[in-house]
Amino acid sequence: MSLVYLREIDSQTKFAIWRIEESDDDLLSKLQLDEREKAKLGSFNKGKRRLHWLATRVLLRTLLNTSRYIDCPSDANGKPYLANFPQKISLSHSFDYAAAIISTQGEVGIDMEIIKTKVERIQHKFLKPVELAFITQCDARYEQLYACWCAKEAIYKLQGNSGVSFLNNMTIQPFEYQKQGVLKLELDSNHDRQTFEVHYEKFNEYMLAYAVGKGRLKK
Repeated sequence: MSLVYLREIDSQTKFAIWRIEESDDDLLSKLQLDEREKAKLGSFNKGKRRLHWLATRVLLRTLLNTSRYIDCPSDANGKPYLANFPQKISLSHSFDYAAAIISTQGEVGIDMEIIKTKVERIQHKFLKPVELAFITQCDARYEQLYACWCAKEAIYKLQGNSGVSFLNNMTIQPFEYQKQGVLKLELDSNHDRQTFEVHYEKFNEYMLAYAVGKGRLKK
């Protein structure tokens, strides 16, 4: 078993992280796939992409705690959903890990990224000058930059993977970085402005962020 982290946020929402140590066949043996899913899996080359896809599906089975077949297609925007369970879901993966969140509370989003210094080279592509102004200048700036990136990615997934720019439609309010914390993110799209609370935390050399629809406040 490679489940390395499981958290029940409340009675309706939980997320987990899986360290991918198994082979394709080991992960596949834990799943039930229909012909459509087998065809999708067959379209991936051997390697991380295939392992990531399998691991996120194993995580869903673990979180749902079911022996039933799990129908998990994607909509027209590439957002995965459960066709035969009531929970909302979000999936993520990065290098040796996969992450998943499920909830009956509302839409969810999760993102996990390995922390690398190269993020500094692209920070202006996803953060406005007003956001960059509060980024710490100490060694923790890389973690804070990834907290911002993962938060925006989590909300992008939560709202449906469509028509939203990290730079133009999302603004993170100033926050002091901690290894585990909460930041506020304003989403301005389709003439509607909403504020989300996004939880973030450092996990080994990775950054994780997640949000649940119940944390959404209309202005």
